[in-house]
Amino acid sequence: MKCYIRSLYLCVFNMERAIAFYETFFEQPVTVKDDIYSVFDINGFRLGLFAFEKMKETHVFGNNCLPSIEVENVDVLKHKLKGQKIVFPITQIGTNWVAEFEDSEGNHMEITSPVDSLQMK
Repeated sequence: MKCYIRSLYLCVFNMERAIAFYETFFEQPVTVKDDIYSVFDINGFRLGLFAFEKMKETHVFGNNCLPSIEVENVDVLKHKLKGQKIVFPITQIGTNWVAEFEDSEGNHMEITSPVDSLQMK
């Protein structure tokens, strides 16, 4: 079987707030903006934002699905965590620095970077 994962979506309560959060986080504008389903193109991966309440759906928020975002080094990782609600502090796991934060809608997100020769500051 050939299988590809090319996208995922996050449920959001407030589309404008979620778009603003991810535009700031990814440092790029939303690719497709819509009241129900907006999309960010992250180097070919589609991250969708779904306004589930407008479609009369129910969802549970938290850490049941954990998107993982990799950045180039621990300094960028620390920068991206500034001002975020941290739910798992920066920890070395194997050859990566790993942390988790909560987005504007209550979704937990993981952020990682490779461990290099520098020690944590």
